Amino acid sequence: MTTLLAAEWRARAEAHAERADTLTAGHRERTARGEKHPIEDFLFTYYSYSPSLLRRWHPGPGVELADAAGDPRADWRWYAEGREPGSLVVDRDAMEAEKGPMLAVVARMLRLTASRPAAFGCFGLHEWAMVYRQGEHRHPVPLRLGQAATDEVVEAHELRCTHIDAFRFFTPDAVPRNRFEPTRASQPELEQPGCLHANMDVYKWAVKLGPLVPGELLLDAFELARDIRYLDMQASPYDMAPWGGAPVRIEDAEGKAEYVRRQRGFAERANGLRRAILDAAFAPVPAPQPVE
Repeated sequence: MTTLLAAEWRARAEAHAERADTLTAGHRERTARGEKHPIEDFLFTYYSYSPSLLRRWHPGPGVELADAAGDPRADWRWYAEGREPGSLVVDRDAMEAEKGPMLAVVARMLRLTASRPAAFGCFGLHEWAMVYRQGEHRHPVPLRLGQAATDEVVEAHELRCTHIDAFRFFTPDAVPRNRFEPTRASQPELEQPGCLHANMDVYKWAVKLGPLVPGELLLDAFELARDIRYLDMQASPYDMAPWGGAPVRIEDAEGKAEYVRRQRGFAERANGLRRAILDAAFAPVPAPQPVE
């Protein structure tokens, strides 16, 4: 059991809140003005996690926070008294008793995805499949090539989407063109670290693990999801240039090469985070020794 003195953990918590505020400033300012950003705001609508959630710093299990009993976190869920009077620790036992099945699912998803080789042949065509032969689209943004040329790009490629939460938005005409038929039941067997959406979901899994994930890892996962979202929309059929999304033209060889290069970098970052989260949240924590 590691002990953090009050000055140390309070400084880390303050730095964490400042970093979170910087990461969410644009979204919060747009919300106040009633504006929307089709790239960045996705992380707050699709995942529906509020900016205030990101401000909460947790040390992770096995860390005792000295002199924390008077801190607001004393009233947060899954915190308990530590060994020393006035200290707090993350109560992993209580969380496992209440959320055991969910924790097992998250751990399994992280482990299985990290264990597989990454596939880099999809070229982000899931977004194209979501508008294939469709007059009305999910995003009120013009198609970069127009409808007919967009459909031709889909027809000139093989769809290889492995992610259920992308596949479920395919148009009816696009569904039979996909090599795989992802379902919620098959998700643990199909997820792989080359998938942009699976890598964005590292953020989702980190949130679900709550205080078991150190705050620094949570914000790292959010930053990864934000960076991936830009490539996801840059490589999409939509014209994202007005929102800072210069197109990655996956319909040609140069665009494909850029997409795969960045995709590989995201796969490496995501797997590093998966392993760090697993180590932090599920590594055995030694039982506290009685104070003599």
